[in-house]
Amino acid sequence: MQKRVVVGLSGGVDSSVAAYLLKEQGYEVIGMFMKNWHDDSVTISNECPWLDDSNDAMIVAQHLGIPFQAIDLSAEYKTRIVDYMFAEYKAGRTPNPDVLCNREIKFDVFLDAAIKLGAEFVATGHYCRKGIIEKTGEQVYQLLAGKDPNKDQSYFLCQLTQAQLSKALFPIGELLKPDVREIAKKAGLATAEKKDSQGLCFIGKVHLPDFLQQRLEPKKGKVIEVPASSPTFKNGFADDDLINISKPYELQTELGEVVGEHNGAHFYTIGQRRGLNIGGYEKPLFVIGTDTDENVIYTGSGDDHPGLYRKGLFISTADVHWVRRDLALSIDKSKKYLARIRYRQPLETCTLHQKENGLYVIFDRPQRGVTPGQFAAWYEGEELIGSGVIS
Repeated sequence: MQKRVVVGLSGGVDSSVAAYLLKEQGYEVIGMFMKNWHDDSVTISNECPWLDDSNDAMIVAQHLGIPFQAIDLSAEYKTRIVDYMFAEYKAGRTPNPDVLCNREIKFDVFLDAAIKLGAEFVATGHYCRKGIIEKTGEQVYQLLAGKDPNKDQSYFLCQLTQAQLSKALFPIGELLKPDVREIAKKAGLATAEKKDSQGLCFIGKVHLPDFLQQRLEPKKGKVIEVPASSPTFKNGFADDDLINISKPYELQTELGEVVGEHNGAHFYTIGQRRGLNIGGYEKPLFVIGTDTDENVIYTGSGDDHPGLYRKGLFISTADVHWVRRDLALSIDKSKKYLARIRYRQPLETCTLHQKENGLYVIFDRPQRGVTPGQFAAWYEGEELIGSGVIS
């Protein structure tokens, strides 16, 4: 008897080939498009709007001869993703909606809908892989990096649970992107040459300032430049001083001089360069800190400014997630891992220190743009072991 699988058809080439490969492997495939958003006023209409994507997904399904339907998850997306995004930006943090969309929508609400259709699995066009090992008589699921080093998307799935992984299939994880396009071309898929979407999960490209201004009012405030010589950056903390190494810089207005004006501290994020619109500097200004309570942005001149770099970060206990629960560190234990704090960042050597209040991640070398609200993910070789929200 054929195993039924629902494929999240996004209207792109990756999910199209995922559906094609599953059908070739003998699965009973159903294509489903997620409608996550209704407000086109903040999307950039010529950048893969959802309607075009839905049509492309339907054309692919027709070509493959598989059933197709669209499912409206906009209410759940608003509650679980959009409301969370606004709350985080308002608090001065920078959320990652794609990680959340995978955890809360694709492998939760969407998965539930697939199971109601009698599916055993859901499949996506992610460039990652799933491994299965046996440990103490039980199956343990591994989240592995995709074979294409330029497209590995395991980071976006860093919040998945064992239960979610057990139901997941990643058909293109062993392939390189050029191979995926070649398969699509040979199979006659309409999406073979379609550009990759750069937008939010199943929404399209969003103009973030317009999006945020739906709820976050513009509010004039000071831009302060903090010199690289500020005492703030001359910490000299020992490597075992986990708290001081891992906390954000304590910036005050008296540390620098006012060099401009902004429209709201909640619109800016650590490491940001564009959008400041302040010229006259030999080196460009970068955001090194934001204070949404006082509505102040702190900047530093040059990509080498010490305010852009931190050696450690902290993840509170409530925000620590182990994909491999069997490898979770116990209190006062430490272990070396490789980690990244954003998608596409090369993996960096670090040591995880589990304490009662949470997890301290101390890197061998300082990291640029450690951003509260983003996810840190740690790996052992090709396997993603766990992740957490940076405090």
